[in-house]
Amino acid sequence: WRRRRSSPPASPAVRSTSGAGGRSSCRSSPPGPSPVPPPASRAALWGLAGLQRSAEGLEELARDPFPLARRIAQAALARAGRRLGALTAPHDLAGRLARAGEPLGLRVADLMAVKAAATLAGVPAGLALGASAPGRLGVLVVIAAPLAGFLAPDVWLARRARRRGEVMALEVADVLDLLRVTVEAGLAVPRALEEVGRRRGGALGGELTRASRRNALGVPRGQVLEELAARCPVSAVGDLATAITRAERHGAPLAPALTALALEARAESARRIRDGAARAGPKIQLVVATVLVPAVMLILAAALAQAFLPAL
Repeated sequence: WRRRRSSPPASPAVRSTSGAGGRSSCRSSPPGPSPVPPPASRAALWGLAGLQRSAEGLEELARDPFPLARRIAQAALARAGRRLGALTAPHDLAGRLARAGEPLGLRVADLMAVKAAATLAGVPAGLALGASAPGRLGVLVVIAAPLAGFLAPDVWLARRARRRGEVMALEVADVLDLLRVTVEAGLAVPRALEEVGRRRGGALGGELTRASRRNALGVPRGQVLEELAARCPVSAVGDLATAITRAERHGAPLAPALTALALEARAESARRIRDGAARAGPKIQLVVATVLVPAVMLILAAALAQAFLPAL
């Protein structure tokens, strides 16, 4: 028996090919996929971004795909806010942010950091404007500019919440009617909220979709309804959450309550339109008294002057 020596297998990364003249050339195979970071590194990245590896963390990552950069910018602004001691947030700031719909993905810490940065930016602006202001007005400008920078985000947040409430007040009656139709068709409440939110759209539809998804992720329905009422600055949404809770607790049908809420929302909308028309009357009279009447008087004075001056 002759034993044949088998040559060791070539590495998959390097292949030997013989060319003309017995020369061999080596070529490397294309590089494979980039190595995956170990679990510890991935956990550290999630922690640095301020997220948890859970369903809620994935939802937050889908809503904000650049959490790490946002957190770094927030940390820089927060450092500036700590120097002012302005990071102690009011107890109602989270509720105001929720009613405004969390614009730009802002949270309580983010808004406080923005307030701190605006206050810091107001100091040089106040000094520049105060130097050109006459007399003692410059001192007031220097003091008022940082204060205005600190209060400006609150004013912007309040205006955004008010506009959002006005939009939702126009949508709530139609949303309640759609919910009644879907409930009468036999859909469960979470599915009805999802379908109405997806098909109706708008600010209120988006909140209904969010509530349905959070309930699907395992958040208790009572907590979801409380968050829905807190995030929507419309009283009819709070009544809707109360009606759903009462219907589930006592087994009462939900459709009659939705019909009553829709009628009440339409009556409230009509009353709001009448109040707006009533407030428009004095405004129109003020414009007439301050603009049109003096203009007419000037025209009459010019005509009288043209008529009597040649006679003189």
